Amino acid sequence: MRGAVFPWRENNRFELLVDGGRFFPAMLESIAGASRRIDVELYLVEAGSCSEQLLVALTEAARRGVAVRCLFDGFGTLRMDAGLRRQLEEAGAELRIFNPVRFGHGLHNLHRDHRKIFIIDGEEAFVGGSGATDDFWDPAKSDCNWHEVMVRIQGPLVEDWLALFERQWEAVGRRRAWKPRPRRGRERPPPPPAAQEGQGRVAYADARQHRDILQALIRALVGGRERIWFATPYFLPTWRVRWALRRAARRGADVRLLLTGRHTDNPPVRFAGQRYYRSLLRAGVRIYEYQPRFIHAKMVLVDNWVSVGSCNFDHWNLRFNLEANVEAVDRGLSQAVAASFVKDFAQSREITLEFWRSRPWWRRAREWLWGSLDRLVIGVLGRG
Repeated sequence: MRGAVFPWRENNRFELLVDGGRFFPAMLESIAGASRRIDVELYLVEAGSCSEQLLVALTEAARRGVAVRCLFDGFGTLRMDAGLRRQLEEAGAELRIFNPVRFGHGLHNLHRDHRKIFIIDGEEAFVGGSGATDDFWDPAKSDCNWHEVMVRIQGPLVEDWLALFERQWEAVGRRRAWKPRPRRGRERPPPPPAAQEGQGRVAYADARQHRDILQALIRALVGGRERIWFATPYFLPTWRVRWALRRAARRGADVRLLLTGRHTDNPPVRFAGQRYYRSLLRAGVRIYEYQPRFIHAKMVLVDNWVSVGSCNFDHWNLRFNLEANVEAVDRGLSQAVAASFVKDFAQSREITLEFWRSRPWWRRAREWLWGSLDRLVIGVLGRG
């Protein structure tokens, strides 16, 4: 299915799970109830209470005869607990590592599997942006350090998530290092259906070789009429995304960005992305910086169309990463996503054009410095 574009599927059920305190217990419960197979594709697995509970649950499932397959990223697992990994494999689970970090591989080490997919018995899937670290969920704490969402999916759409996993599982098994192939043609994702219930689709990216996930987003932004609400922790959007956001705001759509505030794991990326604030604000885009915690959610709501998953839609992700989002046209899910946005907007500081124009010189210099470095690095990598 190399380069394939998944169709829309009917008769699915979706549930938005906000924060690790909701989605990790739900995923662990599903893993405990699995009877046939469990397939997991993850970027970040670091030693701690969260990953321990996940790996122990997978180990116990393998010991009772469930076929467990784990596809983990080579960089994201550098701090994975070696003892728990051994126990997992000794219990009979299969573990494959995507693109292990190796000295001498140069820029190939930048290519990462950034997807977050849990599939239980081929009948239920959890898709979103979470990794297995204590930042997403610490069982000993009532609150999570990072604000994140996952979507529980049941129905025919789960088969397509399994197909996407199978494709990458086999690809990693065939070769030791992943290399992107040249793109051939332009992906044309199918338009969203008119029906408002149970419609869903798998959207994905394979670095530069396949980007139907971006094509679908641009189509939605261009067609959005009432609202475009966009959450991302790393705001370095492609020029097409910026153009579509400005255009939508100018035609009267309610365009809002939910971005990181002072709580972030990567301040330089935050500062580099702020260079786009002025042009977006002038076009009528409203920008909110989330205050309570680090917001790691990647979520888009365009009218009633929803996209949730691993993709930040920034030029780094789309150049180097494997990504996957669930797209849905479902009244219940869109209402839940809208409610989540409204709650987060209320806990954010809105950045106005007047405020942005009055910021001190040292903040302008910081924005210019990191923005220039970002442009320089992308330019060098592009020529490479």
